[in-house]
Amino acid sequence: MEDITKIKDLTPSSRRVNVLGKVLSVGEPKTIQTKFGDQRSVTEVTIGDDTGKVILSLWGDQAAQAKTGDTLMIGNGYVSLVRGHIRLNVGKYGSLTVSDEEVDEVNESYDASEKEYENVYRSNPHRGNFRRGNYRNNNRDEEEE
Repeated sequence: MEDITKIKDLTPSSRRVNVLGKVLSVGEPKTIQTKFGDQRSVTEVTIGDDTGKVILSLWGDQAAQAKTGDTLMIGNGYVSLVRGHIRLNVGKYGSLTVSDEEVDEVNESYDASEKEYENVYRSNPHRGNFRRGNYRNNNRDEEEE
């Protein structure tokens, strides 16, 4: 397994990350309509490590693997924005396993999913309408550096 990414280091553009986190809570499954018109079940699971916590979106049967107190290993995960807030995802090229490795201490004071980001798209005439963009932190109470 490649290097482990700490939760505090996740950004809206994080891709191909390996995250080890303790399950703090498992939400109720919600049925949503995808952009393709399909009905799918998604469960929001809060996981944490010694640097912070984040919401992990689990689709369909993946949610059965998440039990409060267990440690999950997300391999080759990625971050998306849901209404401007970070969500960690497993995706079809990623993996989700219950890990034997323990996360002893969880820093619950830093919530990576609490920050709000604004998607700022930049058109590149050489790449058509490709829409992976820059992100701006919308937290007005924090000083920008």
